[in-house]
Amino acid sequence: MSDAGSSDAQIIPIGTNGRPGRGTGRERPSAAARSLAGGSKKRTPKEKASAQRQRKQPAHEPAATPPPVAVTRTPVTTEERHPLAGVPVGDWLAAFQDAALEVFGEQWERRLAEMMAFMRRRLAGEYVVDEYGFDAEVTERFLMAALRPIAQKWFRVEVRGVENIPATGGALVVSNHSGTVPVDGLMTMVAIHDETGRFLRPLGADLVFKMPFVSSMARKSGATLACGEDAERMLSGGELVGVWPEGFKGIGKPFSERYKLQRFGRGGFVSAALRTGVPIVPLSVVGAEEIYPMVGNLPSLARLLGIPYIPITPFFPLLGPLGLVPLPSKWLLEFGEPIRTDSYDASEAEDPMLVFNVTDQARETIQQTLFALLRERNNVFR
Repeated sequence: MSDAGSSDAQIIPIGTNGRPGRGTGRERPSAAARSLAGGSKKRTPKEKASAQRQRKQPAHEPAATPPPVAVTRTPVTTEERHPLAGVPVGDWLAAFQDAALEVFGEQWERRLAEMMAFMRRRLAGEYVVDEYGFDAEVTERFLMAALRPIAQKWFRVEVRGVENIPATGGALVVSNHSGTVPVDGLMTMVAIHDETGRFLRPLGADLVFKMPFVSSMARKSGATLACGEDAERMLSGGELVGVWPEGFKGIGKPFSERYKLQRFGRGGFVSAALRTGVPIVPLSVVGAEEIYPMVGNLPSLARLLGIPYIPITPFFPLLGPLGLVPLPSKWLLEFGEPIRTDSYDASEAEDPMLVFNVTDQARETIQQTLFALLRERNNVFR
């Protein structure tokens, strides 16, 4: 390559000692620069003259740039700006519909209208509460809706013999009691309502109606005090009444005595059924004994607090609030064949031997059904 062709090559500026844009500023490029320019073709005299003029141009003169274009924008004050500026109304409506669909499902319009109507009725006081304080609307819309996922997903409650529950008229459901905490009563209420559409009216102990928040919720859900007068009035009025004759002795028994029925009181529930002539439906519940395995008790502290017992389980109070989460045992509820009482005269409810015999028949039916269900069950949690 000739020196003339090499001297006209554009050299990449390296370092800071040379003239800006021209490397070292020497007239003759270095050997390294000449090697970078290899393969360049010879320029015509016209191109050489143009390159000479560019070299003679002062380095500090910047290239001419077009003047900036001024953009005029109308100022917008805080008062003039709309809160939803920039978001079309259609987009907001679409977002609202998507959210409603996510919360209420496919029938979101109907369910939203029902909820608004419910709120209007509650605020206006246009709802019915019976003489016991039972609020059917609150029970169905909130209590049942809150308990249903627990029954279906956590305990996976399986119901059998639901055809033994009368579709109409009064009846007395008699069940075993277990679980340290009376969750079995709540699950029974949900199971009966979902299977038959009827509300179970529980008979509760005195302690239930002495607790501030629990008392109000128990009344609204249909519970009443476990006394003969209230039970007879409900049964005579065609209600489906539930009773757990073992009481606190049933739910507070140690885990070693699980599924062994305690004494069924003095048979007051049988007397109420005999006086009103309603059938007695025995109910056997398997699975509730394992939700809080009770391995100990603190009787002194329980007496001080005025409660029947303070349970100690493998997880409570060791794990604190986490120990209050019930174990997800598999539940089986079986309703037995009704025990008829309409063949007896109302005056025979005063016969202690008859009351004892009917009470023992209900207790023995429940106990034998529990043993049969336990033999059938292979795993506590399946």
